[in-house]
Order: sequence, then structure tokens, then C-alpha cells
Amino acid sequence: MDAPQPDTENKDSVLESQPGTEPVITPHDLLIDILGASFYITAGEDPAYLDEVLAKYKIAVANTRSISGMQDPLKVAILTGFLLCDEINKLKLQIEEEQANTDAQRADEAKELDLLTRKIIDRIDRFFEQAQPLP
Repeated sequence: MDAPQPDTENKDSVLESQPGTEPVITPHDLLIDILGASFYITAGEDPAYLDEVLAKYKIAVANTRSISGMQDPLKVAILTGFLLCDEINKLKLQIEEEQANTDAQRADEAKELDLLTRKIIDRIDRFFEQAQPLP
């Protein structure tokens, strides 16, 4: 059985900014060959980064197949996308919770600092109230 041939006609270009210049199209082609589909994409990202993303997606697809037992490529792709969106949402919620905890901690620290500052000012005020005027 022959492997599917990549679709070279469906290429998208992504703009990439170069420091100090106008955005230019920089073609970085990536062959995506997964779930019985094979096609190229063109993106303005580092090829090593694109390879890393594709490798992670292939792992996610393999995990989805393993967990679900599904073999239909469309269903596997849909479920994988859903699970990845779930993971992204959970990470976003975790970041928001950590930010809220950090904000609350900073507010507590600010209250404590304010209290210490007031105590120091009170001590200074008492010192000057008790001090004898200079002759």
C-alpha cells in the first residue's frame, strides 16, 4: 500500500517579523503526515519548534487512541483536539488561581508592611513627645 502523497498545493504563509524591518513571509514548510492525512503547512516559526509541536501532537494522538480504543482517524483527531483544549483550559485556570493567590499574598504583605510602618511612626512620635526641648 502506497503512503499518501503530500498535498503541495494547499500551502498557507504566515507573516514573521524581523527585528528592525517590515514583516516578511518566511516559508518554513512542515510535512504533517498523521492519521492517514499528509499535507504541508508553511509557517513563520522555527522549523525545530514546528517539529516539536508535531511530535507532541503525535504523542497526544497515540494517547487518545490508547485511552479511547478508537481507530477512526476523524474521531481520534476530534477527541485529541478536545482533550488538548481541556488541558489548555485547566492550565489557564491553574495560572489564574496562582495569580489570585499571589495577589492575595501581596495584599496581606502590604497590610503587614502598613501595620509595621504605623508602629514605627507611633514610636517615633512618642519619642519626640517625651523628649525634652533643647535649651
